[in-house]
This record gives sequence, C-alpha cells and structure tokens, in this order.
Amino acid sequence: MEKPIIIQGRSSTDDRGSLFFNNDFNASQIKRIYFIENRDNQFIRGWTGHKIEQRWFSAAEGSFTIKLIKIDNWEKPSENLPVLKFELNSKNMDVLHVPPGYASAIQSHDENSRLLVMADYSLGEITDDYRFPINHFENLK
Repeated sequence: MEKPIIIQGRSSTDDRGSLFFNNDFNASQIKRIYFIENRDNQFIRGWTGHKIEQRWFSAAEGSFTIKLIKIDNWEKPSENLPVLKFELNSKNMDVLHVPPGYASAIQSHDENSRLLVMADYSLGEITDDYRFPINHFENLK
C-alpha cells in the first residue's frame, strides 16, 4: 500500500538570483492542475477524499497544513482513523504526493496563500469525489 510522501524541493542562489526546483518530482501522470485559496486562515477545507484519483500538492504562495486520513470504508468511514499531518511552505518547492484512498483537510497559515493541486484524471473523466463533515474524524471547526 502506497503512503503519502513529501518529494523534497531544493534551491540554489547565485549573483543572478535564486532558482527553486524539484528534480525528483515526476509530473508525467498529471492531467489537471488548479489552485486552492482558502477564504481565511481559520477556515479548514475538508474532508474531501478520492478512492481512485491521486493528488500532488505544492505551496505556490504562503504555507499550509494538510491533514490526511486513509479511508477504511467510503460509505461509512470510522471516526477514529489515524491522521497524518504535513506542512508545505512556498519557500521551497516540496510536493506532497497523496496516493488514492485518502481524504484531506487543508488549512492555510498566511494571508494570500495559494496551493497548487495536481490530479491524474481530467475533470469529469471519473466520478471520485467523497466529502465528509469537517468534524467527522477529529474535533475540527
């Protein structure tokens, strides 16, 4: 079973400026990209899951906490599933890979934060969007 991982980005600086890159990220499976901007830093977007699709997240502006839960039953998931927590920051070019089978809750920490989301299916190609109440898995408000 595949688990979520951070694919670490890097940077290089010289007299011309800085270069941010992620040479370990393979984007060959990507079919769709979009940005998420939460309405404010207290809002938590979630829980949204995908049984088939996988996602890749990278902070384009600001910073984010992304919580993930491996869903055990898509029709009626347990309430006490372990929560994985990842931090993404636009100061580097880290990419969080989320394999199929996970639900996410996303919170930004800085004003004007923007999260790049990449998916391996085109919009409308499959029906694979599952939503759960924000407080279903943990006491989130």
